Amino acid sequence: MALSQSELQRLLQSLRSSDGIELIRQIAERMLQELIEAEAAAKTGAEWNEHTDARTNYRNGHRDKTLTTQAGDLELTIPKLRAGSFFPCLLERRRRIDQALHAVIMEAYVEGVSTRSVDDLVKALGADTGISKSEVSRICAALDEPLTAFRTRPLDHTRFPYIYLDATYCKARVSHQIASRAVVIATGITEDGGREVLGVMVGDSETEVFWSEFLRHLRERGLSGVRLVLADHHTGLVNSIRKVMIGAAYQRCRVHFLRNIFGVIPKEAGEMVAATIRTIFAQPNEKAVRAQVNTVADMLGSQFPKVKVMLLEAKDDLTAFAVFPERHWKKIQSTNPLERLNREIKRRTDVVQVFPNDDALLRLVTAVLFELHDEWIAFPRRYMPEGSMAELYPDRPDSAPALPDTTNTTAD
Repeated sequence: MALSQSELQRLLQSLRSSDGIELIRQIAERMLQELIEAEAAAKTGAEWNEHTDARTNYRNGHRDKTLTTQAGDLELTIPKLRAGSFFPCLLERRRRIDQALHAVIMEAYVEGVSTRSVDDLVKALGADTGISKSEVSRICAALDEPLTAFRTRPLDHTRFPYIYLDATYCKARVSHQIASRAVVIATGITEDGGREVLGVMVGDSETEVFWSEFLRHLRERGLSGVRLVLADHHTGLVNSIRKVMIGAAYQRCRVHFLRNIFGVIPKEAGEMVAATIRTIFAQPNEKAVRAQVNTVADMLGSQFPKVKVMLLEAKDDLTAFAVFPERHWKKIQSTNPLERLNREIKRRTDVVQVFPNDDALLRLVTAVLFELHDEWIAFPRRYMPEGSMAELYPDRPDSAPALPDTTNTTAD
């Protein structure tokens, strides 16, 4: 779009009266606006108010858009169209994760809990440190609606034979004090072998009351068809699984169990003990798996009596996987499928370090999970071997959608 003579004169006059930074800001603002108008013209097939047979759409006013940059805020306008929507590609929308991170950092600053590192992060995001509370509220409100909808969406569209539960810990301010907060996450395997993020919640600890509330929330949203719940062994968690997830078996995570074993044996014996215990999970059938627990307990018992006790006490929970299809065994013996999610959550939350409140923590974690969930849905991959899910649900309809078979990929 070419500038008229009067527009050029006004721009030249404003540039002459501006300092260096303001000059850059005005040039950038004008340049971006012209590019936006040019892209809108290409999309509609005509310039503003131009009459042409090539026109495919009509403009319908503008909406304001503030773009924050290192040179200052650029006040732009985005053309609106009568049919469809338009958003310029050069102003690519931020991902939900980045929006959430931005909102958390801004909220931390406004709440007066910022540090030098938070101040540097604010500047790195291209914003002034003088952001207002109203701006923070606006950013958070725009995020919270879709994130809340994601956390509370119905789960009755399919059955989930396997669900994974785990918790990771982050720091947040509670009553003006820094406290460790449990972030609990649930993911599930669908009846056609796909994966979904089921839910997330932030609370005080992994108590039975807290876990029961979380699991009931999943049930209320329509979670059904659960055959096996995989989780670490916390008393509160296990009790809530057995009370709320009635009809489902509980599989104790073998990885977490080995970590518990390492706590009662000398470090130098760790490799030998771990290798011996792993033989339990390498047996060919259910009967052999359960018998191997007794064999391993006897083998290690003379040297490590505590290990024998732990093995025998955990026998039923460690071997719950063995009644399910053998082709599923490797992926239903531990909560490893949650490791990638936990790593990504930690990578993002470590940037903030201490959250101003639980809402800010939940907002960022939900955004991370939302993005990963979208990847699973947009690019579906079969997590369990093709055809094997029918063994769990003999009444599974033949019309269930087919997914690409990628079961040879890594567990996480």
